[in-house]
Amino acid sequence: MAAAETTDWTAGYVADIGYTYGYYPELNPLRTQLALLNAGFAAPQVRQACELGFGQGVSVAMHAVASDTGWSGTDFNPAQANHARSLVSAAEVTADLGDAAFADFCARDDLPEFDYIGLHGIWSWISDENRAVIADFVRRKLKLGGVLYISYNTLPGWAATAPLRHLMTEHAAKLSGPSEGSVARVDAALSFLDTFLETNPRYLQANPAVKPVADGLKTKDRAYLAHEYFNRDWHPMYVADMARWLSAAKVSFAASAYPIDAVASISLTADQQQQIGAISDPILRETLRDFCVNQQFRRDYWVKGPRRLSPLEQTEQLRALRFVLVRPRAGIPMKVSAPLGEADLSEAIYTPLFDLLADHKPRSLGDIEAALKDKGVNFGHIVQAALILTGSGFAAPVQEQAAIPRAKKRTDKLNAHLIRRARGSQDITYLSSPVTGGGFAVNRFQQIFLLARKAGHKTPDDWAIFTHEILNAQGQGLVKDGKPLGSDEENLAELKRQAGEFAEQVLPVLRALEVV
Repeated sequence: MAAAETTDWTAGYVADIGYTYGYYPELNPLRTQLALLNAGFAAPQVRQACELGFGQGVSVAMHAVASDTGWSGTDFNPAQANHARSLVSAAEVTADLGDAAFADFCARDDLPEFDYIGLHGIWSWISDENRAVIADFVRRKLKLGGVLYISYNTLPGWAATAPLRHLMTEHAAKLSGPSEGSVARVDAALSFLDTFLETNPRYLQANPAVKPVADGLKTKDRAYLAHEYFNRDWHPMYVADMARWLSAAKVSFAASAYPIDAVASISLTADQQQQIGAISDPILRETLRDFCVNQQFRRDYWVKGPRRLSPLEQTEQLRALRFVLVRPRAGIPMKVSAPLGEADLSEAIYTPLFDLLADHKPRSLGDIEAALKDKGVNFGHIVQAALILTGSGFAAPVQEQAAIPRAKKRTDKLNAHLIRRARGSQDITYLSSPVTGGGFAVNRFQQIFLLARKAGHKTPDDWAIFTHEILNAQGQGLVKDGKPLGSDEENLAELKRQAGEFAEQVLPVLRALEVV
């Protein structure tokens, strides 16, 4: 009798260790509006959305729970798909999430047409066959005017450091035993790489910047490294190559999904702006820009049949966009990170703007314009500020007012599930906001503080004691400045400090975002 045929469902992708539990705000369809309107294109109403390769499903679950959008998606790993389903089930939300391979999912005849399709990173780690499947899926299933969000490792930013990845994967393939897990293979490859670079090869002499990169890898989460570096397929590509892949899908490049990229003054020198601005072809412009900033990771919006707005339409629709400050006023620095380095924020513009937004109430750009018209702040300043603050994580777009109370019923259920889970796990460090339609960073201890509040404990000190008892029962303690705290007294004192800071700075933001 012939042996039963076996199928490698992993297709060369790391599957013995789960992907990280990150939340990626770029996948929130609400963010398409600012980027597309700023670029002069109409933004679609997103009623049906899809995420391909959703990992642990934190992003897709939070977007399904916190908005009225219907979501579909797939991730090849059944454990990850099951986890994603558990999150939406906790909120009593129906979402079409499964573990089909891309070819099987994309061939389904029961899927709706989508206003939005998102892929975060996965494009870099799949085969050409799967890329062709996805491009065809976008062609068939993305609505006219719909948005494709796609992020990927790109060149020239990876040109110097890609050989490091090659050395590590070759070591893992040739010198690690088949029974070793991904974590062991990653550790062995990192040790090998470190030892080899100590010999000062000519490659390192020609590319001295790779040494700090290699050193930085040793500090990264091993699950992240396994998925980022050790898959069989790993293909950084130029934006022009991406355009060729997507040409069959009939989509056109519209804008970067990283809003700071749209602010040329903090991304490019004057000479670079002048040369790039003289080029009419958008893909060549993006290619030159990638060389100027040595781009390593692109996050882009592509649109099927983009519609140009008139200046009047563009301004009116931008004025209607609503935003909320999501960081405490006192915690926002007057500088931001940008491709040209740290950029100072103008006191004349940002001080009155932050003062206005410090109550964390949602406001439209038009309302902000009216409130600041006597401060010498014009609408162009406000749009640029929205791009910078959103890109820096200091502000977030706000969904339609009517959708917020409907979403709140669902986000309350998901958040209750997550804060109960935080008692024994620090995997998911986000909660869901019905205001922003997505996730918001809330670390494990802060989630347990919220659980303490829900249990009736009134003061920050009480929340700290409650948290300390939960940690103590599991033999867990705190780490401060990289060192474990030894005594119960030290652990409790640190928790009280954190609880006080949480009550004063974070809790008001969570209330404004209706997380609590």
